[in-house]
Amino acid sequence: MPQTKLHVELIRHTLSPEEVVALGAKLCYSSSNIDGLLEKIEAKDQSNFVEKVMGMGHASMLEHVSFTFGIEGVSRALLAQLTRHRIASFSVQSQRYVSYKDGFNYIIPPAIEALGEERIDQYKAQMELMHSWYTQWQEVLGNKGESSNEDARFVLPNACETRLILTMNARELLHFFSLRMCERAQWEIRALANEMFKICYEIAPAIFQAAGPGCLRGACPEGSKSCGQALKKKSERFEFLVEKNLTNSKI
Repeated sequence: MPQTKLHVELIRHTLSPEEVVALGAKLCYSSSNIDGLLEKIEAKDQSNFVEKVMGMGHASMLEHVSFTFGIEGVSRALLAQLTRHRIASFSVQSQRYVSYKDGFNYIIPPAIEALGEERIDQYKAQMELMHSWYTQWQEVLGNKGESSNEDARFVLPNACETRLILTMNARELLHFFSLRMCERAQWEIRALANEMFKICYEIAPAIFQAAGPGCLRGACPEGSKSCGQALKKKSERFEFLVEKNLTNSKI
């Protein structure tokens, strides 16, 4: 049963997302028909307009843009957090229909890895033990496929890997990033959010340039629970934008 690591890839996304956002925004205030607006939008880069509209707080047009991710190497503990984000669609590998008779992949928390090889070996041994419990229950329940798996899985750990397809629109992604890229977010979902942000930014920088924890855009929304690393986060974002040749960012 091997240790596994986070893997995120973009499966599909709305084509020309910044143009779609611009079309939605301009339609609200224009007497032109859709074909006329499309012609104007396609003739000119819409990045500055999208940034301006978003800066004014107009966010509904972001819901026309969606991103679909394939995600592997995450724990069932992460899944419990992820599904709290209501405006999203999930397709998750089933522990009922998929048997782990031959073993399951698992996640090792960095804090446990940092304790050294002895503790890592202890953790791995515990994973092996829980797998033995699982296969014992499969056998006791008659090895009847899904009807046995659905009860045997109750002894599987939160560390057990799951795989999923996740779709969010751009507005919900910005909300997701504001919560889950924060230093106070749990380490695994923060790592996932960071990878998703990098992918989204490559596709639509005007939409996601200011994405991330609230401290990037003003005072920390965590109040007395602030991590106190706002300056560090802003420095990291500035370095990221320099790398992407966007040094004129407002961040």
